Order: sequence, then C-alpha cells, then structure tokens
Amino acid sequence: MKESNSPLFSIIIPTYQRTEPLRRCLEGITRLDFPRNNFEVIVVDDGSPVSPEKTLLPFTDCFEIILLNSVHAGPAAARNKGAARANGEFLVFTDDDCIPVPDWLKTYSTCFEDAPDGLIGGAVINGLPGNPCSSASQLLNDYLYAYYNSERNSARFLMSCNMAVKKDRFKMSPGFDTDFHRAGGEDRAFCSNWLHHGYPMIYAPEAAVVHNHSLTFKTFFRQHFTYGRGAFLFHLKQDASDGSQGMEPLSFYSGLLRYPYLLPFNRNRALFASLLIISQVAVAAGYFFGGMRRGLKRANWGGENA
Repeated sequence: MKESNSPLFSIIIPTYQRTEPLRRCLEGITRLDFPRNNFEVIVVDDGSPVSPEKTLLPFTDCFEIILLNSVHAGPAAARNKGAARANGEFLVFTDDDCIPVPDWLKTYSTCFEDAPDGLIGGAVINGLPGNPCSSASQLLNDYLYAYYNSERNSARFLMSCNMAVKKDRFKMSPGFDTDFHRAGGEDRAFCSNWLHHGYPMIYAPEAAVVHNHSLTFKTFFRQHFTYGRGAFLFHLKQDASDGSQGMEPLSFYSGLLRYPYLLPFNRNRALFASLLIISQVAVAAGYFFGGMRRGLKRANWGGENA
C-alpha cells in the first residue's frame, strides 16, 4: 500500500493538561506491532499552560514524533491542525487517555486494503473497570455502538478517539467542526457529514483502544452535561442544514435503560442503570443550557441592534 517515503500512518493526538495520560498513550504506541518507519505521531497541544515537550522527549528515539502548539480552541481544532501537518497516507485519530492494542495499525492497514476510501473506527474498551462512573460512561458508549453500528459495513457513528481515514478523503471534507469547542459532538457531526456525502463508514472492533478516563460522580455529571451542550449544537446545525432535528425515538432511550440488564455480568446492574439515568439527566440539562444560552445571545443581539 505504501507508495512513497512518507509514513503510511499519521497518528494524531490532541492533548490538554494531561501529561501523565499522554505518557501512557505514547508508551502504548511503542508496543505497536508495526514497522516504526511506517508511522509518525503528531501531538497537538491545545494551549496547555505548560507544554508537554518534556513528556515527548523519551519517545523521540522510538518513532517519528512531532509536537504542534496552538491556542486553546478545543480538540476539533487540534485534530484539524494535526491533519494539516500530517505526512501519512492515512490519518488515525486517538485521544491522550487511550492506549492502542498492539495490532491497532496492522488491523487498520488490512481494513484500508478492502476499503481505502472509508471512514473506519475501532472499539473503545474501558480500562478502569473498578471505577463505577468510568464503567457507566463506557457502557453508554457500548450501547451507542451496538445501536448505530450493528452492521459492520454500514456504521453510523464512530468516536474520534479511535477512527482512521485516508488523508486525501479528509481534505475533501470540512474536517472536524471547530464550533464544537469542547469534547462532545464534533465526532457525531463529522460522521453525519461523511454519511451525507455517501461515503462508506465501517466499524472494525478489532482495531481497539483502551480508554483510561478516570471519573468521579462530579466529573461524570459534568462530562455528560457537556455532551448535552454538544448535542444541542449538533441538532441546531442539522436543523439549519436540512430542516430535521434528527432526534432519536423513545425506543432508543428505553433500550438504553434496559441495556445493563442484558449484559452477562451478575452485579452492579442497578448501579449502572441508575448512572445511565443520571447521565441522561445531565445530557438533558446540558441541552437545555445550550438552548438557553443561545436564546440569551439572540435577545442581547436584538437589544443592541433594535
């Protein structure tokens, strides 16, 4: 597949004030079962008060690694900046709190042989099973993947912490929408735009990353509140583009609440079901907050221009 001296894959990692997770992510990349001269790593620091340059130094002899610095504008803008700098034929996006499995790039390479113009995403595995909030958040992600990606070659949603695409195809797209200043919604918008243009989207669970996002109840609620704000912006943009809010049917939410009881584990089902309910309360609150802020901005704009 490789046609030039450029690396085959460019691994793009946005980061912001998380040096220790970033170090573990880079350590995971050193364990990849893939030729070192066939990939590069691009770390995009999203305006951290202290640059992660020292974190990258121990890995400079392990593989080609590039550090880009930018003003704080969110992970969507950081991913776009990394993609613009990439030398690889294919772009692979992950997050600084994710660790890829050893055959990660090898699996993506095989997938692209069959679908070179596809958007391909792998599984995201919870790396903190002892943390109830992290496990509940991952359980929600598992449900979304089961709901949207039941057919491997007709996937409808992939998370930006584990997706890959041909660079030329990415350049033909608008990229990640930089109006999403926080993590939550930008990957959904990217997938929606991709499918709108009729491009193939494929779920390849074997191309997995382990997600180590430690959450307390407070940060769990805040995370899903942020997702709600992202959902409001996503639906607002969908409504502006095609006149459809695209809300999920009630069966989506009832299926979510039943999901913990359908899985083969024997304990904590009630706890996880309760946390999933709380997550949806947080999403609804974030959605309402997003709408309220937009209403206030429009009112202020009208008052200033009356």
